[in-house]
Amino acid sequence: MNSYHAPLSVVVMAAGEGTRMKSQRPKPLLKLCGKTMLEHILSALEEIVLIDRVVIVVGHKEEEIRSELLAQYKGNLELVFVRQESLRGTGDALSVAMTRITDPMTALGGRRGAVMVMPADVPLVDAETLTSLVETHFSSSYAATLLTAFLENPFGYGRVLRSKTGSVVGVVEERDASEQERQIQEINTSLYIFDTAPLPAALRRLAPYNSQGELYLTDAVSVLSDAGYSIGSLMVDDPSLVMGVNDRAQLADAEKVMRGRINSNWMKEGVTLIDPDVTYIDCRSTLGEDVTIWPGVVLEGTTTIGWGSEIGPGCRLVDCVVGEKVRLSYCEANNAYIGDGANVGPFVDLTPGTKVAPHQEIRSTRNTE
Repeated sequence: MNSYHAPLSVVVMAAGEGTRMKSQRPKPLLKLCGKTMLEHILSALEEIVLIDRVVIVVGHKEEEIRSELLAQYKGNLELVFVRQESLRGTGDALSVAMTRITDPMTALGGRRGAVMVMPADVPLVDAETLTSLVETHFSSSYAATLLTAFLENPFGYGRVLRSKTGSVVGVVEERDASEQERQIQEINTSLYIFDTAPLPAALRRLAPYNSQGELYLTDAVSVLSDAGYSIGSLMVDDPSLVMGVNDRAQLADAEKVMRGRINSNWMKEGVTLIDPDVTYIDCRSTLGEDVTIWPGVVLEGTTTIGWGSEIGPGCRLVDCVVGEKVRLSYCEANNAYIGDGANVGPFVDLTPGTKVAPHQEIRSTRNTE
């Protein structure tokens, strides 16, 4: 992709209230497998070399999002926060974000620039999908490129509208769609890339003529199409990659998918999971080859497991260091060190700071009276 020599900014929409979560925490900060949704998105963006900055649009609980993300994020992307003063819709949110994005026509010698736009609640999207979207856009003359998906049951999603020739001409939201339009099964995932040059004018033409009385970013697609610009699309093969997370049930569904990815990756690296469906491994944990994990194990935080260790059923380890050829069963430990060849359990609690010497054996530390 370096051959395109085009700057790419990213706008992440994180201003909404997320009321269906019924949480005191902002929705973008809710966690899946140990990382917040925003952190998962940034991890995927890290692998796209064209990105020059990420603009995060905040509104609801903006200070909490800003402070926690800056404290947790350890990557190399430049993060810029901008406040949407009034939650007037996604179109307005992008207009606010554009105040922090360089105009390539004046600052970059007229080179083509683009803006990727994505919501903060699609934590399963991966770098491969985003890279394909970028390549599709920059290898064409599209003014905008949409990431779409085909769903058997598209209820709740915006539908992609196409002309008789198959060209994308617009997007209609579910609540504003006609009965005929609701039969369309190609949905808008709310991930787009727009050319920077025509975008500001398109945003200025948005109007709140819809059931929400908001400025819809989706309307920018039809504005550009009506102005004679070509609109492209890329259909994602696996709809779970663009699964939106709007309530607790969807959060659980997304966590299940992500947990499956993590477990599958570790098995490819030489780890034996006796029953992957009931094994919980944090995305920040690290396992060596020939490790065996029994059902009901929970590994959280930065826990590391050394070569050849066996983590028996009922173990929960948080931010622990476990050496090589260790045997654990029905053990709970928090910020503990367990030396090579140690044998711990069953029914042992290791408090923070505990150090188990190599080859030491520890049996039950619980009161059995």
